[in-house]
Amino acid sequence: MLNKKYLRLPLLSVLVIVSATLGIAQDVQDDFEENGTISTWFGDDCEMNINFTNPFQQGINTSATVLEYNDTGGQYANVRFDAVSNFDFTTKNTFRLKIYVPSSGITGGSPNQVSLKLQDGTLDEPWITQSEIIKPLQLDQWQEVTFDFENNNFNNFDASSLPPIQRTDFNRIVIQINGENNNDLVLAYLDDVLFYETISTAPVFDYLVWSDEFEGSGAINELNWFHQTQIPSIGSWYNNEQQHYTDRVENSFVSDGSLNVVAINETFSDQGITKQYTSARLNSKFAFTYGKVEVRAKLPSGTGTWPAIWMLGQNITENGAYWQTQGYGTAPWPACGEVDIMEHWGSNQNYVQSAMHTPSSSGATVNHGGQYLATASSEFHVYEMDWNSDRIRFSVDGITHYTYNPEVQNADTWPFDAPQYILLNFAIQESITNAFTQDAMEIDYVRVYQSNPSSVNEEVSLIEMSIYPNPTKELLTLQLQEGNQLDKAVLYNALGQSLKTFNTVSIALTDLAAGTYFLRVTTSWGDITKQIIKE
Repeated sequence: MLNKKYLRLPLLSVLVIVSATLGIAQDVQDDFEENGTISTWFGDDCEMNINFTNPFQQGINTSATVLEYNDTGGQYANVRFDAVSNFDFTTKNTFRLKIYVPSSGITGGSPNQVSLKLQDGTLDEPWITQSEIIKPLQLDQWQEVTFDFENNNFNNFDASSLPPIQRTDFNRIVIQINGENNNDLVLAYLDDVLFYETISTAPVFDYLVWSDEFEGSGAINELNWFHQTQIPSIGSWYNNEQQHYTDRVENSFVSDGSLNVVAINETFSDQGITKQYTSARLNSKFAFTYGKVEVRAKLPSGTGTWPAIWMLGQNITENGAYWQTQGYGTAPWPACGEVDIMEHWGSNQNYVQSAMHTPSSSGATVNHGGQYLATASSEFHVYEMDWNSDRIRFSVDGITHYTYNPEVQNADTWPFDAPQYILLNFAIQESITNAFTQDAMEIDYVRVYQSNPSSVNEEVSLIEMSIYPNPTKELLTLQLQEGNQLDKAVLYNALGQSLKTFNTVSIALTDLAAGTYFLRVTTSWGDITKQIIKE
């Protein structure tokens, strides 16, 4: 086989002026505030109002108007719309929407879920060729759900049908909540429906750089973790926490493949202070900038318990913190930045929250979001934080509940361009019940992922391509290695939205505003993406 990695052949110049007939990707979106492009909404055996006042202006959706979905018992109830032309799935295609389902608005035992179906509305029985993605829902909160017909699991009504991205016959979208073939009642609210052809310009964090799987038994691995036990200068832990943090094995130990962070009701004296509870607060001896954290954990329960999985800037000036003892402390809190991946208060059992603390909020809990987990304290769940240079996203078991992406990034809003480290702790609040004896936060693993350091270099070395001039004012010229054939080039804006597709031609940018764009070029040898600057 030809080894293209080391291939060095003459370049073939491809230069053609683009005609005015180039198509722009179909714009399909609706925010239900008269800014949408969808005019064909239809309730099928389902009452619908596309101009309904948002009854839950909170969390990730504070907009004024939404679509009300009111299934009054229809066997196959749904809402749908038809596009002006068939969808083009030649690039990645994702549908996204926001949804709120109040628990008071449903009956029956159907699973809480939302499905998005692709259909051909010109058929007498459009479902016979449909393709569908089903996603689970959490009740009583706004959440954003995406349906990626290239990467998500999908169901074809006809098992012999091609995968959806290989088809061109879809022109109808059907949205159905809590299944079909039932007479359950469902009241729900939809907003910000969007179809977009996209490439992700964000880094992919799939390369494991640090982890603790908590194998073995006994004391924690001190190569990975530091016991933070020094009481702050105010004479107690902040937020009026009631416990001493200790380095004893009774409060933090590994057993049966899990880390146990244990709070105990006991009289304990340390640093000249006596308290009635003990627990543990661990600092990771690993700090990083940008990446993904996954922690699989089962949480304690009961009023007054407060477990947390979080991060602080490596540069925090906090006496007794690990990185302060190593000489890194240069910034006080909240200038160092704080990222709360998961907090759970036993007084609000089963609600898990993520939050950001920055100078812009004076350290207060202003920027936050969360979700309810019926089994937060009885089953393990994966808490995830995905952090790049533009935003920080939080999810549980793959369901996103909050994204922090301030429009203006500066030292006040975004102290998150420097290393952070991980903390695990179990605090006791004043409201702890008299019946509390002890409980634990159990952690199966902590994993940190970043971009594969070899992925970018490998892509560049496999396919050689030059684009010039770059920056440019009008025209780009592609140069490919001899023997490599150009299939198509798709131009995207900085948001990852497809703008134009060029087939066996070069790229004219005369009608585009100045800015940064991305060009994904598909060739007979594979794909490559380049950043383009339009002057």
